[in-house]
Amino acid sequence: MLDLTTMIGFALVALGMVCAPGPNMIYLLSRSITQGRVAGVTSLLGIMLAFTVYIIATMLGLSALFHAVPFVYECIRWLGAGYLVWLAWKSIRPGQASPLEPKPLSIDSPRKLLIMGFMTNLLNPKAAVLYISLLPQFIDPARGSVLLQSMELGFIQISISFLINLLIVLTASQIAAWLGARPLWLKWQRWLMASVLTGLAARMALDRSK
Repeated sequence: MLDLTTMIGFALVALGMVCAPGPNMIYLLSRSITQGRVAGVTSLLGIMLAFTVYIIATMLGLSALFHAVPFVYECIRWLGAGYLVWLAWKSIRPGQASPLEPKPLSIDSPRKLLIMGFMTNLLNPKAAVLYISLLPQFIDPARGSVLLQSMELGFIQISISFLINLLIVLTASQIAAWLGARPLWLKWQRWLMASVLTGLAARMALDRSK
């Protein structure tokens, strides 16, 4: 079982991940504005299904692989740090638009919305690298079953991601209007996000606790 401090720490990391602008947020904003809240919720369910795939993969193999071959974990850790630095640079490089600016999409069926939401998250390198790299850092074999700890962390991550993304879906129009009236905030947000991503990259690269 996880202790309360570990759960709170992971919850804060999960909150930071879901609040960081990326493909999931862009897709949900655009889909909700273009096709309405029901389409946004349907897309969100697809995104949650992809997170479930990541959790199952972590539970069934990644933790054991990291303990058996520490070099694999080191590779993923540095890959994750490097990817975060690249995301930080991408967010502030000259001519780069804010990732929070939604784009128009075509009208699609509920089935296609579910599949597109699933694929958007499953093929999202940010989700893959962050999830695979960060979650194992909060698992402590000394506290019992690695499988059970992975389940607990996965439940925390999915719950937070669902609630925040649902809020984004329900307020998509208001978010778009608010951003449209504050172009300077978009520029400030890009630099703030770059700082957060760089900090996460440094933490990931320097943390040798696992």
